[in-house]
Amino acid sequence: MKKIVVLLVAVVTVAMLGLAPAAQAADLAHGAQVFSNNCAACHVGGGNVVNAAKTLKQADLNQYGMASLEAITTQVTQGKAAMPAFKGRLTDEDIADVAAYVLSQAEKGW
Repeated sequence: MKKIVVLLVAVVTVAMLGLAPAAQAADLAHGAQVFSNNCAACHVGGGNVVNAAKTLKQADLNQYGMASLEAITTQVTQGKAAMPAFKGRLTDEDIADVAAYVLSQAEKGW
């Protein structure tokens, strides 16, 4: 009986660990809201009103080495050129969610 209990605890623990990444996944709906409130003025529809050559479209993200969550998160956090830094203006969760949203939209073709 004791072996069965230990086995059940092990199975439940492994199952819970398997669910952890889903629980930590980015909230794309929240990312869309953050994008709408903070990014859409310059990046409506994945475009770029300041520099038309550097859009949020997949091809441009690939061309400029920005097609990853890490790169987009860094850009949003630190800013660059005409893009302001959002560190301190947005939470880390806001930035993670908006980065995931941008990458998701780029993959879908905006």
